[in-house]
Amino acid sequence: MQGTKRKTKGTADIIDKHVGLRIRNRRTLMGLSQEKLADSVGVTFQQVQKYERGTNRVSASRLYRFSKTLGVSIDFFYEGLDNGEPASGPIYGMADNKQDNFEGISEKAKAIPEDLLTHKETLELVRTYYSMTDVKKRKEMLRFVKFMAQSDNN
Repeated sequence: MQGTKRKTKGTADIIDKHVGLRIRNRRTLMGLSQEKLADSVGVTFQQVQKYERGTNRVSASRLYRFSKTLGVSIDFFYEGLDNGEPASGPIYGMADNKQDNFEGISEKAKAIPEDLLTHKETLELVRTYYSMTDVKKRKEMLRFVKFMAQSDNN
């Protein structure tokens, strides 16, 4: 088998890391602890940690249990992969409507890391935002945050 690369012990495969990150992001957005997720799929929280880091590969049956617990299709865990490699740049797709483009974005805003959705603070903010059931209040909150960001950049 010349030309094929074998995974060496102790190194996470790029796809395993991607799947683990998707598990972690979804768990965090849902407000689940590693312990609660572990209980619901029948593993230890340490095992969930290993899955989320990509250290351990998630089996098909376990991935199915994760999808049911996290309320997503199995495809969700592979979104953002392009030909077996993570897509370059961040993974978007949370907006319900047309969004402003990034023309004229400030230099300060350009400094935001591309992996923004991997930050716990981002996930907490999104989860809290969508926990607001009143759509008008949610839109007002968005306008307020945009106003605050604009005043920070001036």
